Parts: sequence; structure tokens; C-alpha cells
Amino acid sequence: MRILVAALPLLLSLGFANPVFAQVTQRTDIVIEKMSFKLARGVANMATCVVEFPKQVYLTSRDRGAAIGAVIGPLKGFGMTLYRAFAGAAETAFFMIPQPGYYDPMVDPEFVWHGWEESRSDRTRTMEIEPTEATVEKKGD
Repeated sequence: MRILVAALPLLLSLGFANPVFAQVTQRTDIVIEKMSFKLARGVANMATCVVEFPKQVYLTSRDRGAAIGAVIGPLKGFGMTLYRAFAGAAETAFFMIPQPGYYDPMVDPEFVWHGWEESRSDRTRTMEIEPTEATVEKKGD
């Protein structure tokens, strides 16, 4: 019993000290760079959140057709405008906190000017329909 009482403080100190040694310290310049980028991203998203409205109208019209895009696009645009503004305000207010993830963006795509490209299904459909130069030359021979 004496051995157990004597060993208990040693076991407790080893149990609590072990997680402290496992932590990895980050370089200060990298942390400051990520914090400043999160602040800049938040300010940019708050300033450009209104661009989400025409972006969502355009993307919905392109993917689903003009009739559906005219109805659903503005609704998606209004919702995404509010979402991007809220995410930008949260990132601006809490830029020093490494959440979510490790200073990861709260919105995908990270900025409003990303994501205007063709969708993957459009690219593959275009590649199947349009003949390549090699196919045209073989047919002409």
C-alpha cells in the first residue's frame, strides 16, 4: 500500500506532463502571416459580398437554364451575400483565433472572384462534343 501511495504522485505527474511535451510550437512569423491573411480575407469578403448576388444568378442560369436561374439565382445570391458578409465579419473580428482549422477560410471559395469558371460537367461535355484537330485530320484523309 505504501508503494502505491508513493508511486501515485509520480504517475500523475508523468500523465499530466506527457501531453505538454507532445505539443509542437509554430514559428511566430508563420502564425502572424496567417493571422494577417485571415484579417485581409475577412475585410475583402465584407467589402465584396454584394458581388455574390450577380455571381449566383449567373452560375445558376449557366448550370440550370435561364428560366430557373432567374427565379432561384436571386434567392441564392441574397443568401450567399449574407453568408459571405457574416463570414467576413467573423474572420475580421476573430482573426487572432486559429479557427476553423488552422486559420482556414470559413467560405468556399475563399474569395468571391474565385469560382466563376465552367463546372467540370460542362468541360467534359464540351470535350466530348467538339472534335480535336487530330480527329479532323483523320477524317479528311
